[in-house]
Amino acid sequence: MSRLDFTPYRRSTVGFDCLFDMLESQARANSGDNYPPFNIAKRGEDNYRITLAVAGFRPEDIDITAQANLMVVQGKKREETDDNGEMLHVGIANRGFERRFELADYVRVANADLADGLLVIDLVREVPDAMKPKKIAVNGTPTLTAVPDSDGSDEDEASAA
Repeated sequence: MSRLDFTPYRRSTVGFDCLFDMLESQARANSGDNYPPFNIAKRGEDNYRITLAVAGFRPEDIDITAQANLMVVQGKKREETDDNGEMLHVGIANRGFERRFELADYVRVANADLADGLLVIDLVREVPDAMKPKKIAVNGTPTLTAVPDSDGSDEDEASAA
């Protein structure tokens, strides 16, 4: 396995140590197991979707836990009882799994749905108003106005202030 070398970036940045450590630990943790396969899609400015291929799992077999900056998806293996006869070949994977996804600040799980063997998890980034950038007048009036987003949704709020 090749090790990621962030030394050139560590020399020229300050305060990003935890980011580089997280990237290195993710590379070590995900080096071998690719089960179940998944996709990550950006569906808008603040909307994301993770789709995992979990054929053979039922909703009660899957556990999703979200905590600060981490989402863990676990699939629990169940015992198959086939009363129709003995299995000659088992080619459908029914093993337990655990997938960890590091989430950015203010990203929360909005919805999870299992259909047709695909587990779809929708994520939303909701930045609090106190953390959004504000315009500050220099040598002017002491009022603060919100900086409009690129889609212009904050223009009404800025004009009301």
